[in-house]
Amino acid sequence: MIAWKSRPLPELPGKSPELVLFDTALRRTVPVSPGPEAGLYVCGITPYDATHMGHAATYVAFDLLNRQWRDAGHTVNYVQNVTDIDDPLLERANATGVDWTVLAKEQTQLFREDMEALNVLAPRSYIGAVESIEWIVPVVEDLLERGIAYRVPGTGTEPDGDVYFSVDAAAALDEGPDAWWLGQVSSLTPEQMLPVFAERGGDPERPGKRNPLDALLWRVARPGEPQWPGDSLGAGRPGWHIECSVIARRYLPAPFDVQAGGSDLVFPHHEMSAGHAFACSGEPLARHYAHAGMVGLDGEKMSKSLGNLVLVSKLRAGGVEPAAIRTTLAGHHYRSDWFWTAEDLARAEERIRRYRQALPLTDAAAAEHLLNRFRLSLADDLNAPAALSAADEWAARLLSGGESAPAAEQNSGADLAAAAFDALLGITLR
Repeated sequence: MIAWKSRPLPELPGKSPELVLFDTALRRTVPVSPGPEAGLYVCGITPYDATHMGHAATYVAFDLLNRQWRDAGHTVNYVQNVTDIDDPLLERANATGVDWTVLAKEQTQLFREDMEALNVLAPRSYIGAVESIEWIVPVVEDLLERGIAYRVPGTGTEPDGDVYFSVDAAAALDEGPDAWWLGQVSSLTPEQMLPVFAERGGDPERPGKRNPLDALLWRVARPGEPQWPGDSLGAGRPGWHIECSVIARRYLPAPFDVQAGGSDLVFPHHEMSAGHAFACSGEPLARHYAHAGMVGLDGEKMSKSLGNLVLVSKLRAGGVEPAAIRTTLAGHHYRSDWFWTAEDLARAEERIRRYRQALPLTDAAAAEHLLNRFRLSLADDLNAPAALSAADEWAARLLSGGESAPAAEQNSGADLAAAAFDALLGITLR
């Protein structure tokens, strides 16, 4: 699958300090020290609707991580998937009378356009679930052979042969320091997991399962549903979590540095993906887990069911500058839950206006100081709000009339400041 186009990253003098990041699984902030090449996997969209602010906040958040790593001197192997076959996609296609393949292609393309407009760096590998099925089948077959997966008998409404991952068998594989256990990523108890599992695509009450929390690996073919050859599994399609495990293990080392996504993916998706990967290889999926908060609208949860989504594409079509959208998102710490408001967007637009006014007034020394503040802020758990506060102070000093660079120094200062905004925050001022 083809990703979007990235704008060239401006070159900056010096480099960022190494990153300290909040690790969801460890529940504390820890140093993240990748090798020369950092590995990042961010779970992608299920393309049944346009990119809303919750999506945008997640991808902008971990775009900051990508940029911080690059500025610290690392190359970055960034991988993202597209869940272009799953129940929500099929349900939306049936409800709207659109072929599911057409819906997936249209919404994936719109997502690409939104990401390009928001100046999100493209992944090196952008992989669809459909194109990964041929890799998933032998993995599920191996788990079955080793007793870490099992088939569930049919019921009056379900056919024989769906394949499930045994969380108990996987947890019993090893007791060493790298072993996986249920709750490793989320820190939830089984009792806490059950309602979340049911809410987020699980089927805890499915008859025949050994543990209510066992996750679907392979759904055997049903009439009227898309299906693919599954060799000994029979025709069907993969479950959700195994998709990311297989793609990540194919394109990244084991373990890679950071598995990231929205906080609604902590359980069951990242919990199960980690379990699948360990059961397959005996190695952890990732060293660290990082998650972005949820975005609501005017005090309510933002969701497709409520019909209150703020869509990037609609804002752009209405004339809102992508840099202002990105600045709005950067104004909230990536781990926080917050609400999108028109007032928040207006504040971001005013910020952009002031930064552009200040740009030609800065000298190189002020620009270097701003660059250093950006670097220190982002190295401290991607603290973009602190970086924007530094930019506010920089602009206020210059626009107050108290400071103004001599004409001979303005070009170099403006160039450096603009490059710092672009390279580190992804905010384009020119």
